[in-house]
Amino acid sequence: MPSLSPPVAKSVTVCGYPLSIFFIVVNEFCERFSYYGMKAVLVLYFRYFLRWDDDLAITIYHTFVALCYLTPILGAIVADSWLGKFKTIVYLSIVYTLGQVVMAISAIHDITDANKDGTPDNMTFHVALSMVGLILIALGTGGIKPCVAAFGGDQFNEHQEKQRSTFFSIFYLSINAGSLLSTIITPILRAQECGIYSQQKCYPLAFGVPAALMVVALIVFIVGSRMYTKVAPKGNIMLEVCKCIWYAVKNRFRNRSSSIPKREHWMDWADEKYEKLLIAQIKMVLKVLFLYIPLPMFWTLFDQQGSRWTLQATTMDGDFVSLCLFKLFLMSTVNPILILGFVPIVDSVIYPLIAKCGLNFTPLKRMTVGMFMAALAFIAAALVQLQIDETLPVFPASNGGQIKVFNLVGATVDVSVGGQNFTLDPFMVGEQCRITQRWYCPTVSYSFTIMCVCVCVCVCYSAQFDIQTVNGKCTYSIAVGFGSAYTVIIPDTFTICGGLRPEEDIGPNVVHMAWQIPQYFLMTMGEVVFSVTGLEFSYSQAPSNMKSVLQAGWLFTVAVGNIIVLIVAEVAQLPDQWAEYVLFAALLIFVCVVFSIMAYFYTYTDPAEVEARFAELEPEGKDNDRKRRSLELHDRKESLEEENQRKSRSSSEASSHHEAPADKATNM
Repeated sequence: MPSLSPPVAKSVTVCGYPLSIFFIVVNEFCERFSYYGMKAVLVLYFRYFLRWDDDLAITIYHTFVALCYLTPILGAIVADSWLGKFKTIVYLSIVYTLGQVVMAISAIHDITDANKDGTPDNMTFHVALSMVGLILIALGTGGIKPCVAAFGGDQFNEHQEKQRSTFFSIFYLSINAGSLLSTIITPILRAQECGIYSQQKCYPLAFGVPAALMVVALIVFIVGSRMYTKVAPKGNIMLEVCKCIWYAVKNRFRNRSSSIPKREHWMDWADEKYEKLLIAQIKMVLKVLFLYIPLPMFWTLFDQQGSRWTLQATTMDGDFVSLCLFKLFLMSTVNPILILGFVPIVDSVIYPLIAKCGLNFTPLKRMTVGMFMAALAFIAAALVQLQIDETLPVFPASNGGQIKVFNLVGATVDVSVGGQNFTLDPFMVGEQCRITQRWYCPTVSYSFTIMCVCVCVCVCYSAQFDIQTVNGKCTYSIAVGFGSAYTVIIPDTFTICGGLRPEEDIGPNVVHMAWQIPQYFLMTMGEVVFSVTGLEFSYSQAPSNMKSVLQAGWLFTVAVGNIIVLIVAEVAQLPDQWAEYVLFAALLIFVCVVFSIMAYFYTYTDPAEVEARFAELEPEGKDNDRKRRSLELHDRKESLEEENQRKSRSSSEASSHHEAPADKATNM
């Protein structure tokens, strides 16, 4: 009997694990650092470098993310049908690296700054270059996504089932470790100033470091080449699968007569032309893909951590009692931090305890629990939103001109009011403010607004600025709270800092950001038991020649989940944010119930055992069996046609007997 298991790797094992997985895990860490690091500043790059408005920046951002989760299908086809997983990872990693380098080059403003004024003269060039870079990155990261996890699973032999299960947890840890570090480091790199002719925010460095990490990922992966177990591709398997499915559907439609015996599965109608092994493999894949149908709803809720939950955090108090830790509770870092702590605990403590209690906590049961916990997280978010809504003030309408100050580094504003020239040099204690918009007040009275919006780790407690007039200069200070807004009135009788009157437009946020911790805790626990289990389940239930394809199907559910967010939010049009949270939670609970029913009727299979059973048949026996089935079907068709012809003749004869008396009656 030929063995369908992958060849045993000639690599050293450490504590029962192949040494080759070390290179795979390090590769995944560097690749995820590269991806999440670039993505952490991507919207800022669109908004402040390319000068796009918010709507266009967000649209392009989500389009890019969706493309990154659609291209895994292409990568899986290439890996399983043509190049194999190893070569696919190497070649597409090169494409990936080129994309990161192109993005770094596109962010160099001096390339087209001919007049050296600090502003690119040919923005079309930068836009085109960045779009090329993003397309290459989407092809690269998406193409290798389904291959790396499946390739790691290939390194284990059949007796290493426990080690392989643990590998997927370690693999997931490496993903979140790379995400955590990159989302902290890359914004710091962006905050640096660089340039040849003028100093600006250093996007080339923010994109260049992820590009360098991608080079490291590629080198590390290639270094371990001799240790890997490399499963050869099985030919154009996807084309064969599509042909087989189409033949089964077409053959079933042709033989839909009730007199033809039914078959156990609709794919069995391809038995006359295709091997039973291929048909059995397709059955396994279709069974799992059918189970994936409800899964996108989990990702619909999960991915809103980076949008709706982050926006919710901006309306809350971020002062963590001088510890300057509120940044850690933004989505970009809190999720991977919690995962790094939860995965070992769940894998080494919770699951073994459940097993000792005699409970059969199957993978599908774990995924069901994960979906339910995500729904609870959104219910917690709705409760927090209700508290926020009770405290949020309405921004007052302005009757005069205003200057809104947000997070300016080293800029000054010159304003002329009633013949007087004012020079404002604003800065904050621990954090400077940026001027994003300016209005010139046509009246004698002049007002400007200072809003404290901190984006770095330190919390602002006061704002301070200088006012320079023809009569002299003074420094004015005002205490501010997180999220607050103040208007300082400068009357026409202004003297050096005399007569200034601050008015509070918006009070400080009073609902503490720490109240988001429960919803992040629940969501992260749900992710650990849902996503890690889903990766392992997708690999364990996939045939040997379609493991990357099934991994791509798993990743495709993420893309669909992001699309559902846009659809539901657009169709629902709910006036209150808390109501939208409840709506998403209700939808996921409903889907959770549906999935639990589907999981109840799902039968776990061992692909290796199924493939080995069919491999026992000799090719001649398979051919003879297909010929026999084809002849039997042909004989049934002929018998059915003869029976129909006989009935037709009988009906015709009976009709002639009835018509004869009528003719006689007519002749009479």
